[in-house]
Amino acid sequence: MKVCRTKKSLSALSAAWHRAGETVALVPTMGFLHEGHLSLVRLAKKKARRVVVSVFVNPTQFGPNEDFAQYPRDERRDFALLRAEGVDAVFAPTPEEMYGAEATVSLVESKLSKVMCGAFRPIHFAGVLTVVLKLFNASRADVAVFGRKDAQQLAVIRRMVRDLDVPVRIVGAPLVREKDGLALSSRNTYLSPAEHERALALHEALDEAEADYKAGRTDPRRSVAKIEKALAKACDRVDYVVAVDADTLEPVKKLGPNTLLALAAYVGKTRLIDNHVLR
Repeated sequence: MKVCRTKKSLSALSAAWHRAGETVALVPTMGFLHEGHLSLVRLAKKKARRVVVSVFVNPTQFGPNEDFAQYPRDERRDFALLRAEGVDAVFAPTPEEMYGAEATVSLVESKLSKVMCGAFRPIHFAGVLTVVLKLFNASRADVAVFGRKDAQQLAVIRRMVRDLDVPVRIVGAPLVREKDGLALSSRNTYLSPAEHERALALHEALDEAEADYKAGRTDPRRSVAKIEKALAKACDRVDYVVAVDADTLEPVKKLGPNTLLALAAYVGKTRLIDNHVLR
């Protein structure tokens, strides 16, 4: 496994693979890898001959009072996990390498990024889109794999690729959970055992809402209210619960296939997200 620290070295490596007729898949991560990340790697290996994983805690997607400094990092462990998965290259730049000294341009999406998490984290998606496009450019990827746990992020990135004619195929990967049902996240390490237990309410509420849908109850207002009631008992703060179209993020009038039930809530000081897409 090659370790690239500069955009130039990653681009040169990818260019060599393309000259050899090989395709390249990119898996962007912020490191502190878990089984959810590794599932993205395994899917990427099915989509392209070569796989690049980026490990970069992106400062531009964190707000001034968020957890950039505390975000968990363990590069040695990450590299060992990626090596064991047969990853071809890892891209681990510094913020200075990624952005330079006087970066003044960023990407702004004006619709999908303004709701849900974007309403509470106003600079977040500009940071996400900017770094993702820079990763696409540096890696020259043919395919990029993103987890469906970050459903809004996936929708916003798909829109960027569509609107800016970016020649990368976006693949959404299934959400991966811990054995007890909690959606896998690097931030789960912030939770105390008691908070972890309370956090199970997120997926349990979504499970109940999906069961109601399968039983024929299709009023989104009822589902949202039921989820909100469950979260109010277990969580310290609820940012949102929504029932929206998974592609457009527009509110739905009736639950149906491709409806995204999504939520964000705090357990203790830890902000967690989760979702179900109805089928």
